[in-house]
Amino acid sequence: MNEILATIITFAVALGFLRLMDFFAQRGWIDSRLSRKLIHIGTGPIFVLCWLLFPNTPEARWLAALVPFMIVVQFALVGLGIMKDDAAVQAMSRNGDRREILRGPLYYGIAFVILTLVFWKNSPIGMTALMLMCGGDGLADIVGRRIASPKLAWSAEKSIAGSASVFIGGWLMTALILFVYVSVGVFTKSFASYLLPITIVTLIGTVVESLPHKDVDNITVTLAAVIVGLFVF
Repeated sequence: MNEILATIITFAVALGFLRLMDFFAQRGWIDSRLSRKLIHIGTGPIFVLCWLLFPNTPEARWLAALVPFMIVVQFALVGLGIMKDDAAVQAMSRNGDRREILRGPLYYGIAFVILTLVFWKNSPIGMTALMLMCGGDGLADIVGRRIASPKLAWSAEKSIAGSASVFIGGWLMTALILFVYVSVGVFTKSFASYLLPITIVTLIGTVVESLPHKDVDNITVTLAAVIVGLFVF
């Protein structure tokens, strides 16, 4: 596909998903905490799958990275109060404070820009880190708040159920994306050869996510996944 057309489609799909969640949250059909996490979980795999639309040209990764970059700029403008977007604030903040967008959601978008440019489709490391952040860290809050389980000894706000969901969700989402990339021939190794590396990265990422640091999981989990990925892939 022409890379400009691929960029337009990727932007339209990503923005369409964000706006759909904004609409649901603003209408009160889902609460803001849930919409925030659904955005967290869903945007990543949609974006990474859209990479398959791009041709293998030097500028393709830059055009693809332009999509999350533009969304990051929007997040920053809304969070700083320069742009008014009540629907986005309702969907991406826990308490209706626009400044919350300048933390987790902004870090999330920045991670996508950097990992797209650094790893692109040339390595499973970047997409593994992104999928762990999306499927793992994103699912933890949803599951942890809905399933009663003991809290972690070293992190009073996090639970065994939440950490288990980080591992399971991160592993499954990563495996799904890599399965697609192997199936279409982007990666030439067998899918089975990726299962052990995925497991190791996800396990370390789960441990890092369990640490008692607030609003920086999008940085710490992603960074840990990249570092471990450099050794196991």
